[in-house]
Amino acid sequence: MRITKIIAVAALCVLVSACSSNDELEIPDLPEQEIYEDALEALELDNYVLAIEKLQLLEARYPFGRYSEQAQLELTYAYFKNFEPEAARASADRFIRLHPNHDNIDYAYYLKGLTAFEQDRTFFIKYLPLDETKRDPGAALDGFESFRSLVRLYPDSEYAPDARKRMVHLKNRLATYEVHVAHYYIQRGAYLAAANRGRYVIENLQKTPAIPAALAVMVEAYTLLGQVELADDAMAVLNANYPNYVYRPVKESEKTLLDAATFDLFRGAPEAPAPVINTLSDEEAEEKRSWLNRLSFGLFGDDGEEDAKETQDK
Repeated sequence: MRITKIIAVAALCVLVSACSSNDELEIPDLPEQEIYEDALEALELDNYVLAIEKLQLLEARYPFGRYSEQAQLELTYAYFKNFEPEAARASADRFIRLHPNHDNIDYAYYLKGLTAFEQDRTFFIKYLPLDETKRDPGAALDGFESFRSLVRLYPDSEYAPDARKRMVHLKNRLATYEVHVAHYYIQRGAYLAAANRGRYVIENLQKTPAIPAALAVMVEAYTLLGQVELADDAMAVLNANYPNYVYRPVKESEKTLLDAATFDLFRGAPEAPAPVINTLSDEEAEEKRSWLNRLSFGLFGDDGEEDAKETQDK
């Protein structure tokens, strides 16, 4: 009786497995052109998940087919549009490595740079008032290098003009980030590192809006280091090229115990160790003159007025 039950259970298991195997339908062996056209149709309909599935199937079944190389480019684009930056960059790198002489190799470089460019500009940066220059510039640097390779290797490419424009934006972003890092180093007391950051901007990221800030950082850092000659040189360059630039020293005076306990309510104006950069024009300086200085045609200045007040008090 026991043996009969065992045989019945075994037969039932065989029948169930046979039914399940029959239920599994094999994927039909579709022609290469049909799979590729289905993928293109999915791309046109913005169905990037389906497009990725079709293009991966095409590459797996026809790795050396007629549409294999173009399908790799389309797959990179589908990854990019589907917000898969890591997969898109890996796909672009693979295409560049396998097909260095392809007619559309410039498009692979462009997609690689565009992927990093959009990855740096996240959802929060696009729609919220956040300063992207204070974030890690890893993706921005990758995008800049990809666009620079495109412009250098294929200057006549149809994607080169747009790549140059994006390079300008990324270069400004990288320069401003370096200045932020230099400010942080000054606040932490790493003055030499701050000066080196400012010098890096001057030497490698020229023609960016962060140049005057980088010079000012060098002035303050070298002053705090006691390098008067280097600070004067940086100051001379700053005044010669950006005479109207106003810079506020980064280094703050040390807080006392009372300042910390009262949240700076009774703290006086901070004394900046860095030199004050005077960028007043002649017209502004004229407006700053006191009334006594004007009436006496310059014979008595602000100091004279203060002396007169002290005499009256006495």
